[in-house]
Amino acid sequence: MTEFIPDTDCGLLTPEQATADAADLQASLADLAGLVSGQSGLDGMLGQVATFAAHAIPGADGAGVTLLRVDGSGSQVEALAASHPFVSEIDEIQYVTFHEGPCITAALERRTVRSGSLSRDKMWPRFGSRVGRLGVHSALSLPLLLLGQLVGAINVYAHAEDVFDDHAARLGARFAAPAAVAVHNAQLLAQALTLTTQLQTALSNRAVIDQAVGLLRGRSGGTTEEALARLRAISQREHTKLAEVAQHIVDEAVRGARACRSEA
Repeated sequence: MTEFIPDTDCGLLTPEQATADAADLQASLADLAGLVSGQSGLDGMLGQVATFAAHAIPGADGAGVTLLRVDGSGSQVEALAASHPFVSEIDEIQYVTFHEGPCITAALERRTVRSGSLSRDKMWPRFGSRVGRLGVHSALSLPLLLLGQLVGAINVYAHAEDVFDDHAARLGARFAAPAAVAVHNAQLLAQALTLTTQLQTALSNRAVIDQAVGLLRGRSGGTTEEALARLRAISQREHTKLAEVAQHIVDEAVRGARACRSEA
């Protein structure tokens, strides 16, 4: 006689199924723990998390990870990645075409959202109808929460109907908790790298502007304020960034100096 393990409201699991699902989850969690932020950039890391999610959740044919910012006006996508091309197509339908779907609902309501028949789901009639025509019928969306704050969401899809039961949702929740930490860390690192680049650019721009101001003062005998005002006037007149105007003045001075040296 075959032994079955009950799983609340989602049918029965054989010991073999339970063992295989637990092994898949543990393998995905181990892969998640081994991720190193910064090695592949934010987009690359999100793609890896999506791939691990598709492996961790029973029945998944593909998964996506979305970074979302939610405010009073709704939700805004900051970054997203998918484990399979069809998930990217669904993301386009959800976030760009209709602005409705399970991920948006999961993020706004901060709860797990499931659908076993997207084409007949009245919660997202336009999204569900379009995705159903792609042959995708089941969805499981899990909010990524860290210390009560929303980081984003994991979206898992399957082509068959009624794929994601309570068992799948529980495994998904167990994956989502550490995934939220990994995604948040990757996001912080990406923001820090962006800020570093901006600061380096600002310092570089400041240096060339100071050089141009010095050249203008040398030519006119005016003050620093007068030279800077002249730079700004040129920038506004030519609709060019101040640093670019300054770089042009410095480059012209260098070319002039080289020409004089070659003539000598």
